[in-house]
Parts: sequence; C-alpha cells; structure tokens
Amino acid sequence: MRLFIQIRDGQPFEHPIFEDNFIQAFPHIDPDNLPPEFAPFERVENPRVAGTYQVDEVSYQWVDGVVKDVWTVREMTVEEKTVTQQSVKDVWSLRGNLENYVAWVFDEATCKYQPPVPRPETGDYFWQGTTSSWVERPQRPDDGKAYRLDIASATWVEVIQP
Repeated sequence: MRLFIQIRDGQPFEHPIFEDNFIQAFPHIDPDNLPPEFAPFERVENPRVAGTYQVDEVSYQWVDGVVKDVWTVREMTVEEKTVTQQSVKDVWSLRGNLENYVAWVFDEATCKYQPPVPRPETGDYFWQGTTSSWVERPQRPDDGKAYRLDIASATWVEVIQP
C-alpha cells in the first residue's frame, strides 16, 4: 500500500497517510500525478535497537525525491535516565514474592535488577532466595491437578480450591 505526506514550505508536514485514505480525503487529486503540496512517502523500519539509556527518534526527510523515515539515536537526558530507572524500580517493588529477591541489586548500567549469582545458561532454573542460588525446576506433575511451585522447598504443591 502506498503512502503520501503533505508538503508545506518544501518540508514534510504532519504524518503520512495510506493511499485509500488519501483518495477519500482528496478525491480531486490523482495519486499518480501529485501536486507540489504532496509527496510519496516511504516507511523505513528502525535499523537498530537503542541502548539502555538511548532514545530512538524518527523524522520525515527528503531522500532521493521521496520523503522517508530517518532514524537517529540520542542519549537520554539526566532527567529521562532518572525517570527510566525509577520506573524499573517501581515495577520491581510491585512484583509478587519480593522477599525471595532481596539479594538482587539494581544495576544502574543495565537498568535491571541482577542476581548475586549468574543464572545457569542451560536448563530451567528459578531463583531460591532462602539459599541465594539458582535451583533446577522440578518436573511438574501431569495428573491434571492444579499446582504451584513452592520456592522454599523447590517442590510442586497441589492447589486446593476452597
């Protein structure tokens, strides 16, 4: 589907619109013969992923006679970095069973909470706060009953409905 964008004073204005919407909004304009107030638009996917404290920004710019998405990355301001860190900390504080993770520490470089011991690279493990270690998850019973993993004992406990 083709896209078009309005041009004002030689520059892209507002946002691109799909061809079918363009035809409905401007039935008197032929999309194959655009007046100077409009230009074809090409959507360009973001070619990279911003780092922890970076922000992706997109602008609409002329490139080879077509208006395209042009992506840039900028470093977060001190204020943005502080807000980002606080958001992660707020979400962390709301997680269930927080007492299981008291040994984990906020790592400012990654903006994540990190365990004191790295997680094993293979296998299915969970963090056991009482031993401050990763424990391999036991096989879940497959008898059709409802179970929950008891972290302290590293066993599956049947959930009894009242």
